[in-house]
Amino acid sequence: MRVVSLVPSLTEALAQSGPGLLVGVTDWCTHPAGLDAARVGGTKNPDVPAILALRPDLVVANEEENRAPDLAALRDAGTEVLVTTVRTLDEALAELDRVLTGACGLPRPRWLDEAEAAWSALPRPGVPRRAIVPVWRRPWMVLGRETFAGDLLARLGVANVYADHAERYPRIPLDELTTAGADLVVLPDEPYRFTADDGPEAFPALPAALVDGRYLTWYGPSLVRAPAALRAALR
Repeated sequence: MRVVSLVPSLTEALAQSGPGLLVGVTDWCTHPAGLDAARVGGTKNPDVPAILALRPDLVVANEEENRAPDLAALRDAGTEVLVTTVRTLDEALAELDRVLTGACGLPRPRWLDEAEAAWSALPRPGVPRRAIVPVWRRPWMVLGRETFAGDLLARLGVANVYADHAERYPRIPLDELTTAGADLVVLPDEPYRFTADDGPEAFPALPAALVDGRYLTWYGPSLVRAPAALRAALR
């Protein structure tokens, strides 16, 4: 089977679970290192003719990361496209199983069971801490409603201040963020690369938790270690 992945998380999951399946991936697919597959552009601007030239049996995509017109162009050319929807951990686990075992015919990978067990073993959180979770600056953008990262944080006892916002990734002025009543600010290193020197200084009154963006936003083999890594960072 020949598969093109337009989602970095799914690329890692497919590469680890079905070596040799992937014939094309995006420029943003950084895991696993040294992946031997053609690069077909970005998640938002894939090279449709290059994808078609690879003669894939299946293209895997995501409703948030990929644009509908690109996926429609692939379908119009006769290519099968599977679009995932991932806004919670439960959806991520179900979609991973659908892609790997259902669409690709692979045996259910051990890491998927380990990920489910790792998250199920978390203690019930106590009184949640209220957090702002920026994903970009200039302009400032934060996690809003119905996000995968927000669901992971909730399972770790961190409530997103903007979880009820009308938008999923709202732009919020900094002066509003600093007076939103948060207990901490959570700063991932992707998509914007927040660091100890770039981000915390904007929130001088709040403790800042710098977290690995792959553990917070990727759904794949990283989910196995994500609970422990995120808990340590949030402490």
